[in-house]
Amino acid sequence: MSGVVSMVLGLFWIIVVIVLLVILTSCIRIVKQAQALVIERLGAYQTTWGTGLHFKMPVIDRVARKVDLKEQVVDFAPQPVITKDNVTMRIDTVVFYQITDPKMFCYGVANPIMAIENLTATTLRNIIGDLELDQTLTSRETINTKMRASLDVATDPWGIKVNRVELKNIIPPAAIQDAMEKQMKAERERREAILRAEGEKKSTILVAEGNKESAILDAEAEKQAAILRAEAQKEAMIRQAEGEAEAILKVQQANADGIRFLKEAGADEAVLTMKSLEAFEKAADGKATKIIIPSEIQSIAGLVKSVVEVGEKEQ
Repeated sequence: MSGVVSMVLGLFWIIVVIVLLVILTSCIRIVKQAQALVIERLGAYQTTWGTGLHFKMPVIDRVARKVDLKEQVVDFAPQPVITKDNVTMRIDTVVFYQITDPKMFCYGVANPIMAIENLTATTLRNIIGDLELDQTLTSRETINTKMRASLDVATDPWGIKVNRVELKNIIPPAAIQDAMEKQMKAERERREAILRAEGEKKSTILVAEGNKESAILDAEAEKQAAILRAEAQKEAMIRQAEGEAEAILKVQQANADGIRFLKEAGADEAVLTMKSLEAFEKAADGKATKIIIPSEIQSIAGLVKSVVEVGEKEQ
């Protein structure tokens, strides 16, 4: 009988030890990086555990919520909004948020994600309601900034910080899309026509400037050619005059040499007179009808006959 009792007591203590080990193990918690644990004691908030090893009281303490402290992204479904000029469109948004206070996140709002979605929808409607269609399509950055500021202020009591808000898609009605496509097509055609006209204008200007430059160059070339022709003609006339002067000089020099030769040869006055008469005959060159003979030559009777014959020949 005592052996059975001892066995039962041994088994009991083994069970007690196992239970105690299980309880102690459950009281040891390791919190990972970028996480936080909200601890409640007897149903009331006790503390928030950060990264590291922690121990909690058995039975009376419990982990109320595990909170992820990393930045998170939530994509909300398209929301219908109406612009200032009464155009209904659908816009879906993407919100980037981060939990900064695990306690407020746990106890501040019942469903934080749903609360952010509804707050985003109402804020978006308020902002778009003050803008017209064209402003809505071209003011994404302004809308994003306004929404982020409004959401950040509204979610601060919930321990949530909204870092960025982006408009993912803006979907106008089909009729508006068709009209916008036609408008863009017309705008592209207008720009193409303007660019083509500007190109033709520049081309015409360049051609005119080229013709002007060509005319100027032609005029300069003609001017230079005329100058060169004038200089060549002047040079030719100078050379011709120099040649004639040189020829006359040579003829005079030859006559002087001939007369000097006759004088050196001892020719008498009659021979010199005959030579002078020959010179007069050459001067007439068959064109003169009358020759005036100096009085010194008239005294020579033999020469008169020659003069008469020359005169008759010319007649």
